[in-house]
Amino acid sequence: MATWTEHALRRLEEAGYRRGGARTAVVEHLGTQACAVSAHEVEAALRASGRTVGRASVYRVLEQLEALKLLWSLDVGDGTTRYELAHPSGEHHHHLVCDTCGAVTPFEDAELERTIARVSERMPFTVDEHDIVLHGQCSSCS
Repeated sequence: MATWTEHALRRLEEAGYRRGGARTAVVEHLGTQACAVSAHEVEAALRASGRTVGRASVYRVLEQLEALKLLWSLDVGDGTTRYELAHPSGEHHHHLVCDTCGAVTPFEDAELERTIARVSERMPFTVDEHDIVLHGQCSSCS
């Protein structure tokens, strides 16, 4: 199975986007991330690695990836949009947000996924995607 990075670069090419330096740098960086990141974090990480990519380019690439459903935006309530990889397999996780220190921790829960599927079966509603964000205090802050 192709990595998210390979999949994203292929989908961008199929959509008519060229493999420019900024686009490739953003996609390659995102492909290494285990959880949601902000545009600012992407820009800072690229600069720290010696790749100069303008803020406007970062935002443009994130918008393109989201439009192609390769990313989805996530609001954890801190006023900053974060971006999460949309894996072709449908693999995903949810988030615990510490309201004291701002830490965002990914989590997976098979029972939660089964419950969401059961709700979809009981209600006249097809769930195409979902995101669970739980707020509270991490162990360091509680």
